[in-house]
Formats: sequence, structure tokens, C-alpha cells
Amino acid sequence: MARASDSFVCQDCGAVYRKWQGRCDACGAWNRIQEEAAAAPVPKGLSSGKGKALHFSALDAQPENVTRTITGINEFDRVLGGGLVPGSAILIGGDPGIGKSTLLLQATAAIARRGVTTLYISGEEAVGQIGMRAQRLGLADAPVKLASANSLRDILAGIDSVTGKGAGPAVIVIDSIQTIFADNIDSAPGTVTQVRTCAQELIRAAKRSSAAVFLVGHVTKDGQIAGPRVVEHMVDTVLYFEGERGHQFRILRAVKNRFGATDEIGVFSMTDGGLSEVANPSALFLGGAENADKTQPMSGAAVLAGMEGTRPLLVEIQALVAPSPLATPRRTVVGWDSGRLAMVLAVLDARCGLRFAGCDVYLNVAGGLRVVEPAADLAVAAALLSALADSPVPERSVFFGEVSLAGEVRPVSQAEARLKEAAKLGFQQAIMPVAGKSKVKGIKGVELIRLGELVELFPDARRASQRLGRHGGRSGPADDEE
Repeated sequence: MARASDSFVCQDCGAVYRKWQGRCDACGAWNRIQEEAAAAPVPKGLSSGKGKALHFSALDAQPENVTRTITGINEFDRVLGGGLVPGSAILIGGDPGIGKSTLLLQATAAIARRGVTTLYISGEEAVGQIGMRAQRLGLADAPVKLASANSLRDILAGIDSVTGKGAGPAVIVIDSIQTIFADNIDSAPGTVTQVRTCAQELIRAAKRSSAAVFLVGHVTKDGQIAGPRVVEHMVDTVLYFEGERGHQFRILRAVKNRFGATDEIGVFSMTDGGLSEVANPSALFLGGAENADKTQPMSGAAVLAGMEGTRPLLVEIQALVAPSPLATPRRTVVGWDSGRLAMVLAVLDARCGLRFAGCDVYLNVAGGLRVVEPAADLAVAAALLSALADSPVPERSVFFGEVSLAGEVRPVSQAEARLKEAAKLGFQQAIMPVAGKSKVKGIKGVELIRLGELVELFPDARRASQRLGRHGGRSGPADDEE
């Protein structure tokens, strides 16, 4: 049997080292390696005892009487895939103060009011503090069972005691997993060993009692859930609660879901009475863009008809091109991939004859939303061209399409859903890819303008580039020949 010895574990990725070092070789984090006591040694291999034979089922075997628990918060249920599955484990993370505890308290209160047993166990707040928040949110009358504990052994005993008195709990909230500790492990709460062990025991308890368990997780400065990455593999669903303190809305995003669609989002607005659902997220992210006919059109703005999971969402893309006094111009991006912006700028340079070499480029997704789909390429290109030429895009227009390195505008999925959302908000024109037009049906009131190449977006883009000597732009060889 091997001799147990202490080890040094990275608190971000879980990499193990024999001695302390300042930088983790696996994830590159600095000063995140801490010493942890070794667990009790285990013998190598199995004993001579016989195991229990497994019972195998067919793929078409369905569990009996499995119904989802509806939280009553439509946006929350949308992200979960239609409600809570019995025995599932959900990990939810987000920045401090973003509203994780508020959302879960509202959800458990709505479930408890329907006569379902719900447990809310906090390792960060006392029962009285949770009651004060419930009073402020108008939830004090909900029959939620509250407790404050940090010991894993006490939490499991408390869950078993509620189960033994009658109907077991349907929903269990652990806030947060980083504050729970197992007394048979010498490491401090929040370390990799503690988080992994406590999560495994709580998930096992959820599967045994058929209760849906929520694990609230802290996040690192990079926005990732703190602790070992293996916890995200152990749970059934991983949710991220996003938002900026300067904005009133919050976005709940599913990045993993074994019982529903991934990349689904729910939009909430933070108010004095807690989180309220946003019925029309497109109008929220557009701001004043949907009232463009009442205001003076501005250059450098284009509306993207995007998709977040199964939900169509219109969002405004803003761009600013300014002369740069620096040898290396700035490329600042908020809400989009900086590498993708560099690619679009290169395509505009090589395929459209535009020059951004002497210009600072600033790109922003209005409202603080983060866009990840490639369909935003065409809207970003339109905003950049509009800013470069100091000319607004056509009024009441939306854009969507992927831009290839050859300068082609490639088709994207769910075009009809994007067009329906644009028509609902009063947009009259859609600039979209020409490919696959036989599969896309027109929407009444929306004119379709199909592009095969990016250069067709602004036919006079090269002449506009020549006029912009004040922006540091210079004409290319093709322009010199003209």
C-alpha cells in the first residue's frame, strides 16, 4: 500500500503537484496552488469479494411517472428545458451580487406555494438574514423550509429527516457549494478536494431521493465557476447568471443541459421587488433602435437578427472608426469575439478594398449582451462600413449572415424565425445571404435583400474609403487603378 503524503493542488483546475510553485502549468493561474492533506490510503485493486450483477435495460425503456416540476417562472423553466427533472443536479454560477440567491429564493417560494416540499440550505447567511430578504421580496408567506449549515454530514442528516417524516423534498438549494465541508477531509472549505467530495455526496443524495438539487457556485475573476472542472461534468445542468451592474437586466444562460437545449437564455430585470421576467427581450436590447423613425439615424449602428438557443433576439451592433495617433491602432471589443473582429477587418481589407490600418476600431454590443454566433458577421461588417463612411445603414433594416474568408456571405440557420421577430418589431428590410433562398419563405411586410458577396453590401465602399483620408485610410491598388 502506498504511503500517504500531502500534495499541492491548483484551486482553479485541480492539477496536483508534489511541491509548491507559483504558477500552475496546466491552466497558467498564479498563486492558486495550495497545500492539501492527503486522503486516507486505499488498497490498489479490488478485494476477492463478488460484486452485484447489473440489470441492463433496452434503449426504449422509459421511467414511470416522471414529470417535471414547473417553477412558475417562465424564463427559468425555458432555460431548464421545461422544468426541473426529479433527481437532477443543477450548478448555477455568477458574479457576486448578480442575483443567484434571489432567483433561487423566488423559484423555491413559487414551488412551495403549490404544496411541494422545498429546502433552502445556506452556508453563507443565517436563517434570519434569508427571512429579511424574503420579507423584502414579498415571499415571507411561502412555506419554504430554511436552514443554515456548513457541515455536509449535518445537511445529509437534515435531508433524511425531512424525507422520513412524509413526502420527501422535491427541490433542495445549497447556497453555496464552496462553503460546505466534509469533516473527514482535512482541507479547508472551498478547496478542490472539499468541493469535489461535497458535490458528489449531494448529487448522490439527489439521485437517491429523486429531489432536484441546486448547487450555487462562486466564480473566478475570469467568470468561470470556481473549483474543480470535474464538478461541471458531474452535474446534469450548468447555468451561468450574467449581467452588468450598470444594466438592470440579467441573463441566465444554459451551457450544459442533459434534459434540454443548450445555449438557451432567460432574460430578467432586476427591480426593488426582485427579478422580474422580460416579456420582449429584443426591445430591451435594441433600446431606441426600434424607434429609429422617430430619431435621427446614426452612422455605425446595425441591428442583428440573432438567435439565442431557440429564441430569436434582435440586438444593436455599434461601431466607431476613429483616426489613431498610435503606430499600432486599438481594436476594442465589448460583447463579441476579438479574433472574429480581426477576421472581418481582414476580409474588408482584402476583398472589399477598405483600409483600417490607420484607424482605431471600437465595437460594442448594445445592452451588455454577449453574442457568439457567426451570423453576427454581416451586421458587424455593416456597422464597420457605416462608421467608416460616416453614413447610416438603411432605416428599419436587420442583418444576419456569416462572412467567409473569401468574402462570401454564407447562410445561417433559422432564418425564418429571425425574419418573424424582425417583422414583429416593425422592421421592413432584411439583408441576408443569397444561398438557400428556396428554403426561406418571405415574411409579409419585410423586404428581403440577398447578398452573395460582402462587397455588395456597400457598392460605393471603395469611394467612401478614398474620401476618408482624415481617418487615416489609404486607397488600395484597385482604387489607384480606378
